[in-house]
Amino acid sequence: MVLAVVAVAVVWFALPWCVALPTGIIDAAPASPQWLDRDGEPLHHLVLADSTRARPLAWEEIPADLIACTIAAEDKRFFRHGGIDLLATARAARDLVRERRIVSGASTISQQLVKIASPPAPRRPWTKAREALGARRLEMTHSKEEILTAYLNRLDYGNLRIGAHEAARAYFQKPPADLSLAECALLAGLPQAPSMLNPLRHPERAIRRRDVVLHRYARLPASDAGRAARAIGEPLALRPLPESPIAPWLAAATAAATPGEPRRTTISLPLQRDVEAIVREEIRRHRDANLRHAAVVVIDNASGGILALVSSGNWDDPRGGQINGALIPRSPGSALKPFTWLLAIDRLHHSTGAVIHDIPTRFRTEQGADLPENFDRTHRGPVTLRHALACSLNVPALRLLNDAGGPQPLHRLLTALGLTTLGDDPAVHGLGLTLGNAPVRLVELTNAYATLARHGRHLPTHWDPDVLAHGTPAMRFDARHAHLVIDILADSRARAPAFPPGGPLDLPFPCAVKTGTSSDFRDNWCLGFTATFTVGVWAGNFENQPMQGISGIDGAAPVFNRVMARLHRDQPPQWIAAPDGVVEITVDPRNGKSPGDLPLRHTTPTRELAVAGHLPQPATAADYTPDGRAIIDATNAEWFHSPHNRRHRQLALATPEDTDVPLRVITPADGAVFLLDPDHPSGSDRLRPLTNLPGVAEWSSPTLRIVPATPEPIVHLVPGTHTLVATDPRSGARTAITLHVRPF
Repeated sequence: MVLAVVAVAVVWFALPWCVALPTGIIDAAPASPQWLDRDGEPLHHLVLADSTRARPLAWEEIPADLIACTIAAEDKRFFRHGGIDLLATARAARDLVRERRIVSGASTISQQLVKIASPPAPRRPWTKAREALGARRLEMTHSKEEILTAYLNRLDYGNLRIGAHEAARAYFQKPPADLSLAECALLAGLPQAPSMLNPLRHPERAIRRRDVVLHRYARLPASDAGRAARAIGEPLALRPLPESPIAPWLAAATAAATPGEPRRTTISLPLQRDVEAIVREEIRRHRDANLRHAAVVVIDNASGGILALVSSGNWDDPRGGQINGALIPRSPGSALKPFTWLLAIDRLHHSTGAVIHDIPTRFRTEQGADLPENFDRTHRGPVTLRHALACSLNVPALRLLNDAGGPQPLHRLLTALGLTTLGDDPAVHGLGLTLGNAPVRLVELTNAYATLARHGRHLPTHWDPDVLAHGTPAMRFDARHAHLVIDILADSRARAPAFPPGGPLDLPFPCAVKTGTSSDFRDNWCLGFTATFTVGVWAGNFENQPMQGISGIDGAAPVFNRVMARLHRDQPPQWIAAPDGVVEITVDPRNGKSPGDLPLRHTTPTRELAVAGHLPQPATAADYTPDGRAIIDATNAEWFHSPHNRRHRQLALATPEDTDVPLRVITPADGAVFLLDPDHPSGSDRLRPLTNLPGVAEWSSPTLRIVPATPEPIVHLVPGTHTLVATDPRSGARTAITLHVRPF
């Protein structure tokens, strides 16, 4: 008898120490990565390496009903046995002998915990014995509360949800503490067969299992039979999580995230939800115009944090819905123009009232001479910088960039602002860089606008407060120059000729804004800011199909308008005060000069801004004709005599002798080679040279026939090497050009 007692004691108390427990069996189960919004609200749940989601609960967080239902379903004597339920084991053995098959199990919660915490193993007698001994050791070293907590955190509740917390969230969108008794019983019954009892696919099976658990619960000593009876009659009210979560792009952006405590982001959950809804609604409104995708970035100017980011508008769209439109390079159209103005104000000391000429202008490119056009294919003559930028004129932008040093300084500025997609060679883009012929990322361009809003102070963007944007260089430019550009972008009256009042660019508070449209309507952009927020919007199609006549004002601008209004719904809008050194001036918009006390006729002086120390020249009587028209130089001759000129009452053209602009040959280039094509005899032998002063040069050649024409003559080419000479009659200066003409 004594030996029997000793043997039992050895098996019960000593032998379990020969079995090692799974590592970390009582420790909190791995939590799937979770991102919180800026206020700590759950924003996005990622998955663990095995594609499951989990979040461990502390003992204090587990509701008593869930504990009671789990014990009723799995191990009714849990609090009375020592890890092995001898009565259940004896019953299972009896049934096995009687029925010659396994009829009922005898595994306790402790044994099940050892099983699910261990690597998978074949179901053999030794495996069962090892789990039983492990359960005994577990009971000798840890409390019932610790065991039950670890068990509930490791249970598989189906649909890749591990643990009671994730099960409550997935099926009811509730924290466990808010579950009803019937809901607790439903969850407690699922681990028996998670797939077969899946409440989303087989609700009737899940309810039958729930009722079995409730009947068992009613038989527990401390249970309330009346509550159990009422719970049995409770209808199943599932609230499964939606398949498309808020900010789904976070999953791809955090693919390397590791399990652990939830991490906070800069995203505002209410704002993110509203911006996603705005994008969906606007895409739906334009679906007949072949607009399917859009992206939005909202930046907090003070910190650089991203408050909201919409990647595509429809994450489930099979035609690229899971592409992040904020990160892919797209052509920005005119959205880069403000930075050309910033460059010109810095380098050329222009005021917002300085005049740039919107006239036919030939630019020499690697492909030859190029004659760019404005969007409306017309020219306006001399215009102020304010009017040219506000109305997004192309020709003044090219002329301004050319005067400011060409594409190289603009390329340097944009690169310093964090645009990483421009390449290393500015010459690839040429002057067209200001018109958006280089692709950019929405998030980077939006932050460049945020730098403008901060008066030139650059901050890297980030959505994870612990991980700042990588590779964005720090820089700063003059706050005074930035403010002049800001003032233009916020001037609704200045843009009214191109963007009529009352459209989506006009908000009920001051707001700087600029649109952009790429060629063939493939990309829409709208970017802008107040003192507090910067918003960038791109709209288009990821597969690069053109939209049907939708420009930035039609596609991206309505999204911008609604997002900016939403941002200031609860936060009063603030505007950007002018820094020291910015002064108000008055100019004649025809010549950019300060009229002083000189009376003006045929126009109204305009209010402009300038940097102190770089004020416009004063106007004199010599700048006007006796009848009050402003005199413009001879570079405007071609435009002045064209049908585009509707300002004859305002302007008068100076004679070539009156202008001091030096004559410059645009084309042909010195050393150019021309091939005569015999299949096109009527055109390939004719050359029309171009200069910056149309009609001024006197052309000559000892070997080529030159026929007078307006504004430049026609040169008839013949095979050979020739010299073409342009003479400036004002000074006698000669420019000789060598031409090589060959048969094709």
